[in-house]
Order: sequence, then C-alpha cells, then structure tokens
Amino acid sequence: MSDFILPEPPDELKQLSELLQDHIRQEIKARGSIPFSRYMDMALYQPGLGYYSAGLHKLGKDGDFVTAPELGSLFATCLARQTEEVAKHLGAYDILEVGAGSGRMAADILNALPPEQHPRRYWILERSADLRDRQQRLISERAPKFCDRVAWLDEPPRENWKGILLANEVLDALAIERFRLGVNGVEQVCVGIRNSDFVLGYEAAPPSLQRAIDALGLESSEPYVSEINLHLHEWLQAVIGTLQTGIALFIDYGYPRTEYYRPDRSDGTLMCHYRHLAHGNAFFWPGVQDITAFVDFTALAEAADNCGFGVLGYTSQAMFLLGCGLDGVLAERAQDNDEEVARLNTEVRRLTLPGEMGERFQVMALGRKFDGRTLDSATSGEGIPEELRGFSLRDLRHRL
Repeated sequence: MSDFILPEPPDELKQLSELLQDHIRQEIKARGSIPFSRYMDMALYQPGLGYYSAGLHKLGKDGDFVTAPELGSLFATCLARQTEEVAKHLGAYDILEVGAGSGRMAADILNALPPEQHPRRYWILERSADLRDRQQRLISERAPKFCDRVAWLDEPPRENWKGILLANEVLDALAIERFRLGVNGVEQVCVGIRNSDFVLGYEAAPPSLQRAIDALGLESSEPYVSEINLHLHEWLQAVIGTLQTGIALFIDYGYPRTEYYRPDRSDGTLMCHYRHLAHGNAFFWPGVQDITAFVDFTALAEAADNCGFGVLGYTSQAMFLLGCGLDGVLAERAQDNDEEVARLNTEVRRLTLPGEMGERFQVMALGRKFDGRTLDSATSGEGIPEELRGFSLRDLRHRL
C-alpha cells in the first residue's frame, strides 16, 4: 500500500471506473469470489472500460508512466541496429510488434533502418482500439513513407512467417495469479466484496496453482505473497507459434527466478501506476490505473523451450543498448546545441543507470532456426549468435 495520498481522478474517469466496478461486482456475486488474476484482467482489459480499453491517456508526462521509446529515439535506434544485423541473416523478413504503445517505437525503428533492410511488413498486434487509433495517427505523422508497410492485427499471424518479434513492456501487463504461502500451505489470493468495497481473501489453491508452486519448491511458515503466470506458455505459443525462422525480443522489468522468489520479497512484485506514482493498492479506482507485476524470466525461458525456441541471449537493458552501439548513436546525435546534448544525456541516464531502467529492465532473445555465427561468451560458455550484438557485452543466461 502507498504511504501517500493519491490524487483523485476527474469525475468522468470516476464514472467509467464505477461502471467497471459494477461489472466486477456482478461477477463476484455470481461466483462468491474471483481469483485476483480475473480481477486484474477485467481491470485492464474489460471492453470499453478496462485501463487498456477505455481510451485513457496512459503514456508520457501527462499519463501514468513513461516507457523507454517515449523518452526519445535512442532506444528505438538501438533496436533498429539490432534488427538490421538480424535482417542481414534472414533476408526478406517481417516485424511483429506486440503492444506498440503510442506507436513511436515503430515509427522510429522504420525511420532508422537503412532502406535495404526494411521489413516487407511491419505488423502491430494491439488489443486496445484507442491505442490503435493513436498509433495510426503517430506513424502517419512521423513515418508517412512507411504507412503502406504497417498493418494492424487483431490476433497473431496464422500463417507461418520469418522475421523479428518485438515486445517492450508487454509481459508485465499479463494477468497473473497471486498466491500466499504460510501455515495453511498454498492459498490462492481472491477478490471479494465487503460493504460494496473490494477486499482480498485467501482460498485453498486449485490443483493447477498447487502443482505450479510445488514445482517451484517454495515453502514458508510465515506469510509469503507472490505471483505466477499460469498461462505464459499458452500466451507465448499463441504469439510466436507461427514464427518459423527468426528471433523474438522481450524487454521488461523482471528477474531470474532465484531473485524473483527471494525470501525477503515477501509481498511479491505487484505494482500499480497512476500519474507517475507507483503504489500497491490494486483497488484504487479500477480501470483508471495500470496494474503490473515483474516478469519471471526463467519462466519465459521455460515457456520458450516448450514452444520450440531457444534462449539466444539474456542481459540487462543497459548492456543490451551499449552492445547495440548506444555510445556511437549518442556521438552521432551530439551537436553544438547544448540544450539538445543535455536532453540526450538525460535520456541515456534514464535508459542505462541502475537506479533507472538500466538494470531493472532485462532483455531476452528467443530464437528458432536462427543459426548465425557465434561469438564466444566467457560467462556462459555457450556462445551467442554474432548477429545479436546486443548480448555481446554481458551474457546472463547462467542466472536463469
């Protein structure tokens, strides 16, 4: 819970939240209680009312949080450099971006790629109609000559394809199951109603959750609350199942499993974002705020293996961007304009410093039938594809 008072939303947003809360209450009354995962899914994705479905201004300084592509174009330019190297190995290829935010990353990547390495198609998989409209407008403004290559999808491609999947801050917004360990064993965190207010409750874990926690080997006699995504494999298979040749890049805040379930992290990683304030109250005006959880990158690696993909690289965002030539990009952009230089330096600090995004955000590359030449890795001993320069400075796969 936050130790500060959150600002009140405007009345029109409160009205939307009340409508969403009515939907949630109806489902709780019909079932007695609902798993926290169902509450989170409704709060984020209920058609027309959820946080990502209601047309709220989410991104940037006037929204609730800022993602790396919104800070400037350095992040996307580095991704374009990585994309260019992979594209040289693939030949004709497509890009699929999952959850494209404002559309700025797509526009900046298309503008940064050299003409001979442009994708045949740049697909955007977006659940939010509001964000889709915003992406279309922004791309038409920032990258008008590429509009004919960009297409929006309602579902992942059904046809087999070759190329690169990009997912920046997508996994953290997937609905997760919350659980509690203690003297009663494994309990499922649920949401109920008391005097019209939402309250947390704890019920015996269903078999699927019990098996998943048993597999983690977690035990605690003291109350220990955390999260797990029980449907990560199904989600990943749906998104990358038809990618026959290429790589998938996932960028998000998270940890390998040994750090994710540390004993001292006894309240999990759940976070809510409202007006650039991070707090832990998931019941604050549902639908008006973002609800997220850190990513278990070991779970992502396991899900990838089950989908027929290998983990080709895993590192911090800072090392990935530096491996992609961030210093060179910065040098190219540096001009005599002191104000622009200061802005770029601030952007670099936000992207790379440990206290900012540099270490909290991790990058993982999954690959299928991507057999490029390899660079030796002193850390893992397995080597990484030469084309994945973003992982050449620090290979953290041994921590998974």
